[in-house]
Order: sequence, then C-alpha cells, then structure tokens
Amino acid sequence: MSFTVHGLAVSQGIAIGHAHLVSHALLEVAHFTVAPRHVEAEVARLRSAVDVVKAELAGLKAASGSGAAPSEVDAFVGMHIMFLEDPLLADAAENLIRTRRANAEWALVQQMEHLVEQFEAIEDAYLRERKSDVVQVVERVVKVLLGRPGHLPPKRKDGLGTIVVAHDLSPTDTIGFKDHAVAGFVTDAGGPTGHTAIVARSLSIPAVVALRHIRHVVKDDELIIIDGTRGVVIIDPDERVLEEYRLRKATMELERSKLKRLKSTRAATLDGEEVQILANIELPPDALQAKNVEADGVGLFRTEFLFMSRDTWPDEDEQFEAYKSVVKTMAGKPVTVRTLDVGADKELEGATRTEDNPALGLRAIRFCLAEPKMFLTQLRALLRASHFGKLKILIPMLASSHEIDQTLILLDKARAQLRERKIKFDEAVQVGGMIEVPAAALCLGAFTRKLDFLSIGTNDLIQYTLAIDRGNEAVAHMYNPLHPAVLRLIHMTIQAGAKAGIPVSVCGEMAGDPDCARLLIGMGLRQFSMHPAQILEVKQEILRADAVDLTPKVQRLLKLDEPDRVREAGETL
Repeated sequence: MSFTVHGLAVSQGIAIGHAHLVSHALLEVAHFTVAPRHVEAEVARLRSAVDVVKAELAGLKAASGSGAAPSEVDAFVGMHIMFLEDPLLADAAENLIRTRRANAEWALVQQMEHLVEQFEAIEDAYLRERKSDVVQVVERVVKVLLGRPGHLPPKRKDGLGTIVVAHDLSPTDTIGFKDHAVAGFVTDAGGPTGHTAIVARSLSIPAVVALRHIRHVVKDDELIIIDGTRGVVIIDPDERVLEEYRLRKATMELERSKLKRLKSTRAATLDGEEVQILANIELPPDALQAKNVEADGVGLFRTEFLFMSRDTWPDEDEQFEAYKSVVKTMAGKPVTVRTLDVGADKELEGATRTEDNPALGLRAIRFCLAEPKMFLTQLRALLRASHFGKLKILIPMLASSHEIDQTLILLDKARAQLRERKIKFDEAVQVGGMIEVPAAALCLGAFTRKLDFLSIGTNDLIQYTLAIDRGNEAVAHMYNPLHPAVLRLIHMTIQAGAKAGIPVSVCGEMAGDPDCARLLIGMGLRQFSMHPAQILEVKQEILRADAVDLTPKVQRLLKLDEPDRVREAGETL
C-alpha cells in the first residue's frame, strides 16, 4: 500500500529507486564484562579499530586532494580524524574499558554520548549539529569492531538506482555514493547544516532527513520516491504517481542542465538592474565551489571551523593562512569574512562559561569583546590576509553603537600592532555589520554612519523577531520567513542602506530560496549571498524579474498584517 512520509528537504531533486536499509550499529551495541586477563586485549582491539578507520579516512583525504572527491571532503575528513585523535573520545573509552572492564564497543558509545550531551547544549545550530560528526565517526569504529560491512550497497542490475535508508550517514559514507549508482538517501536524523547535507548538495544527490522512524516503515528493496525539493518520501507508489514523478524528474534534469548555461551570465533584472550573487562558505576548500559557479565573490565566510573541537585558540599564523587561501582562490573578487560567531556555550580552554540562556547571552561580538586577546589575534590575521586580495571584515550580532565603537578601537589597535611589525595590510579594509537582532534593524542610523556595509542574517533575525528557536521541534513549524514583522525589518534595513549610500546584502537562507528572490528584488535588494549550489537557480529567477514592476507590488505586500495573506501575495509576484 502506498503512503507518504514528510521530513526535512536538504538536497533538491527527485530520486526513484529501491530501498537499501542500513543497520544502525549504535542501537545494537551490547554491554558485557571483560575478564581481567582480557582487558588489555580489549584496549588493543579498540586501538586497532580506530587505526582502521583512520586509514580509511586518510584514503578519502588523499582522494580529495587528487580531485577524485569533492573539495569539501578534505575538511570533513580532517574533522573526523581530529575527533578520533581527541583524548576525550578514544583515551576516555580506553579508561572505561580498564576501570569498568567493559567491552570496547560499549565503552566507546558511552563516551560518545557524553560528548554529544556537550554539543547539544550549544545554541548555534551549525555547531550543535557537529554532534552528528562525533556520532558518525564513532559508528564507523563500532562497525569495524562488530565486523559489519559499510554503508555502500551493491550496484543494481535492473538499471534502477538505489535509495539508501539509514538512521544517519556520515559525509564519508555519502562520498562513496557517486560510484555506486545511489540515486538518493533518507535518514531518521540530520539537519540542513549537517556535513552530510552539505556533501549531498555538492554531489546533487536528492536527500530528505529528520524522518524519525523511516527505517521502521520501509522494507528492504521496496520501491520509493524521494522529492528532495518538498521533503516528501513516497513508499510503494502506484503507477500513476510513479509516472508523474518520472516526468517531474526528467523536467528537473532538463532545467538543471539549462542552468549551467547561466554560469557566465551577468545577473541582472529584465529592466537592467545589476545584481551581485555571492557565495556563503564554511571551509576554505568551499571557495573552489564558489569559483566554479562564477560567484561574484564570497558574501559570508564563517570562521568558526578554526575554533571547533580543540582545546586552544588557533594562533595568528594558522588563521592567516586559512583566510589568505580563500582570498587568493577568489582572485580579486571580494571576500567577506565574519569574525568568530560562537557563544559562551562553545567550550574552549580558558573561556568556558555556563549560561542558562546562551542565545541571549555572551555570544558573537559580545563574546569577542569579552576576549580581546583572542579577538585581536583574529583581527590581525584578517588584516594580514587583506594584503592578498579584496577582504572585508563582517561583525556578527551587533545591537548597539557602543559595540561598533569598541570593535573599531580594537581594529585600530590591530593595525598599529602590524605597523610596528612592519607587516603589510590593506589600510582601507572595509568593516561591516550583521543585522540579526531587531534592535539593530530599528536603530540603523548609527550603523550606516560608522560602517561600510551591512549584511542581513535572516536566520537569526527571524528567530529573534518571532521568539522561535527553529531547532526546537515543538515550535519549529512557527518559524516563518514571510512574517510581516520580519519582512518590514528587512525592508527597513535595505532602504536605510540605500539612503546612506552603503551596500546591503542578505546572507541568510532567504537569499538562497528561489521563491524569495522576486520579493527581495522588489524590496530593493541588489546583493544576495548563498550556498554555491543555490546560485544558478536564484540567478535564473533574478534574470526573469522586473524590478520596476515588482517594487509597487512588494510595497503593497509589506502593508499586509496577516502571514497567510503575505504568503498568498508573494506567490503572485
């Protein structure tokens, strides 16, 4: 009998194929006591399994370096290797084996659960989802300990693709799909900012995640359809539905092939309004993706990856090399680098604090100003990198002019320190601020007077405006980018920038949503920043838009007070 399951769409496209169920090793780990004389042998067994996984990951890292795997893999694999080498994981598990006389599998999973609890306390969605990397790498080790095969299914002989159905998948598992006729995948767990989702998008593999119990409702080899655009999974479809999706799939593939023709096309509306389309990146290798789709530059380079999963701050040289690599890759195009955007929930040596509500606590620029030594180090690294291209500095979560003043004072101090060391940098480097809290959007005068550009972070702006944590399943359905209050704040910011003569961009998820492109154009937005995989589709919408026609329509839409009416009006733009 045919039925439909709804989840979270993380990679667009349609996939049709037969299900391949993957066991969830962590759910099958038993606990037993090891005889005293076998304890050290159990420790050796754990070390051996860790070494096997390290060797597998090193092979994937080498494949990435040779161009046989997507560039993103290098960073993801490096993170997984780092987790394996972290004393808080393997060494702590060995201690459990010795003190509790426990089997290796159970000891490793116990320590993993302890680390996951720490990650779950992190407010930032991107960092919080790094718990999945810990789980994935541990599951890989557990599978070795249990003598289980990996995730990759055998190639089918009937010409149909395989749909992988799993509790969760790691990025390294996903990489192997391209050589095994895997049409798509669905998982119980996962989120849009997870590494697996990122790799799926880079490989154009349709995927739906967060389906909860999909492994319990799908039979092995059962025919299923993945709609990676709508977040829908259809199990055992009838012939009518199957034919409809075959047609949709063919149409989407044709449209996707046509999009490639737009790579070299300058983004402009029908009435000649030039639009910049920039890329959001999380890791230095992502800059290659941005370059490959001929993005106009990098609109948001998150620097958190340098500070994650380590006990000490990255030094100035390490940061400098990372920033410089992106600037040089973009070869003269602008690169906007956001300073550290984590909160007090990020556990780093010498900076650990406990807060009841970290979302409203010491995070982003507040955190950086509370750690001036760390912040000065980052600012010096950024200034040094500015000598090699067009680098801009973006300050997150500003709420007052006082924070701007403090930041600019520290930036001047960083400049003075580099001059003393006779190190070259761009003396005219631009400094911008993120508009992520309503307070900033409602008091833009100070921002436009003191800053060179503005960038609207719609993800946090929506969250703070509506008082909704989209990571909270109980209220996530109320997270609405088209709420009138949110749209008015965005419009106010764009208009304030235009009046002051400074550029304004949108770097949140709204910028990468093709359905929002016409709305934002009508508001006056001329700079979009998004994941590289979204650029061509958004560019197509911009090329079809007429700014003169859209502006009065959007003005009328902004006067509406009901979200449903706004949504209906937006569909007619």
